[in-house]
Amino acid sequence: MASASEGMESEMDDLESASEFAAVPDAFQRLWTPHRMVYIREGREPHQQSCPFCVAPTLADEKALIVARGERCYALLNLFPYNSGHLLVCPYRHIATYDEASAEEVAEIGSLTQTAMRVLRTVSNCDGFNIGMNQGEVAGAGIAEHLHQHIVPRWMTDANFFPIIARTKALPRLLGEVREEIAAAWRG
Repeated sequence: MASASEGMESEMDDLESASEFAAVPDAFQRLWTPHRMVYIREGREPHQQSCPFCVAPTLADEKALIVARGERCYALLNLFPYNSGHLLVCPYRHIATYDEASAEEVAEIGSLTQTAMRVLRTVSNCDGFNIGMNQGEVAGAGIAEHLHQHIVPRWMTDANFFPIIARTKALPRLLGEVREEIAAAWRG
């Protein structure tokens, strides 16, 4: 089995130089974000009327970006990732805060988080993680009404000026590709 870095080198070899295409060069850099088409097509945030973490398990794993399903909880890619491979672990049950979770849900959140860390280390060679939950809108929860834990892979070299100066995150891989790789590694 090829390592993640060998796979990335192979992908990089397949990239074509933009200078070989018909175009007039300009000074702009492009960040390709095809997953954002849902906002353009719908003209609003998706699932504005319903909880996206309740809707996700009803969809196909590929469409919902789910990488693993447990008995009480599941793991999926964050649609607005801080870094490539940014995962969320959510209970199926619609609860807002950690203290509302049952002992079984807490145990499965922990178990899925541990597996996610192992899988992300394997597929992305990350150096560490940010793991946490924002409880309530005032604490920064984007979707405060449904409990979810963030697992953000980190690399020694992942910080740059984009988020600070341009309020932009550069993500080297498309969400579908990342989901496929993580889900395959999760299954073993």
